[in-house]
Amino acid sequence: MKANYPYISRLVQNKLKEIFELFPVVVISGARQVGKSTLLENVFDKHIQRIVFDPLMDVENAKQDPDLFLKTHRTPLILDEIQYAPEIISSIKRRLDKDRTPGQYLITGSQQWGIIKDLSESLAGRAVFLDLDGFCLNELSQRAPKTTWLEKWLSGRMDFEHLSLKNNLFEQIWTGFLPETNFLPKKYLHTFFQSYVRTYIERDVRQMSEINDFTLFTRFYKLCSCLSAQEINYNEIGRDIGVTPQTASRWLSLLKASFQWFEISSYQGNTIKRISEKPKGYFHDTGLICWALAVSSPQAISSHPSLGALFETFVVNDIRKQCQALSTKPNLYHWRSHGGAEVDLIIEMDGIFYPIEIKAKSHPTKKDTRGITAFRKTYPNLNIGKGLVVAPADSFYAINSNDYVLFYDAC
Repeated sequence: MKANYPYISRLVQNKLKEIFELFPVVVISGARQVGKSTLLENVFDKHIQRIVFDPLMDVENAKQDPDLFLKTHRTPLILDEIQYAPEIISSIKRRLDKDRTPGQYLITGSQQWGIIKDLSESLAGRAVFLDLDGFCLNELSQRAPKTTWLEKWLSGRMDFEHLSLKNNLFEQIWTGFLPETNFLPKKYLHTFFQSYVRTYIERDVRQMSEINDFTLFTRFYKLCSCLSAQEINYNEIGRDIGVTPQTASRWLSLLKASFQWFEISSYQGNTIKRISEKPKGYFHDTGLICWALAVSSPQAISSHPSLGALFETFVVNDIRKQCQALSTKPNLYHWRSHGGAEVDLIIEMDGIFYPIEIKAKSHPTKKDTRGITAFRKTYPNLNIGKGLVVAPADSFYAINSNDYVLFYDAC
């Protein structure tokens, strides 16, 4: 279905065009309605044929006879929502065994539960995989710089620019980053999110797993969204909704497989001190979290108990989206000692570890870098770069000799 909003350039689009000229298959995966099809429609020739698969209908007999289906379609060819026609993957492999000409198939998928795994195994060496999320701030900006702040920071530059955004911080958190929500009238956002979750559960989850109680799973979905930016405890999650830890773990795997949830591993390193090994979980969109929390307006966020978690989710998601456009994707960690010291995010690139604290306050001070200081003391032999405190501040400034405050622009 054609998007009913104007196209906004995505950070990964140049990378997408370049790799499609080098490989026969490019697979774009991501959550429902993040703009995968819209990206392809606007980046590639309008004359490229696009086939959209459906969970209830065998489009052009693709499932029954995938070899004949591919034979009757010229390449390049866009195959949209491949999870609904997994039978076609083996046929693509057989064709590529005979012809590895670059630029043949563009494939999208909203699930990595088995389908993306089959693609990666069957098309190893033939396909490149790109993840697409909702908009990042650079994409939403009306005068976005060509280089993101993350790319500048990792290269040692500090010439950061303010972005020109139509929403303030709380408006953007409440609206979220799905393309549709950024063009809908605000009064319809609750209806959109409600429909989004219902469609996701009735189509995607139903296909991935046998779940007897979808009402209970909806409660689980809402609960997980409210636990964003926290370490994962399956016992507590299961207890809160009345399921076993094993069921909670399995259901959380469904959320990860459909790109609704992602996790960041803990950094432990070579230390004898007791360090938390639990991953930290994040929901993929702050607008959906606000819907689950029944936050009625952007203004209500400022005094909401979940303000810190919402802002952290917002920043971590934005950093992940910037990472997708980099030529080398860095490693992301969080760190927490059992003594209570923690660093919200650690970026590893070229053997250097960049610690980042995320604070929902307008003027962070030196005490907001205590976690970064503890991290440096715990790993004195580690190559640790300059630290950042990301906050809705007014400007970029040094907070001490090693650490800086980075203003975040939707404010």
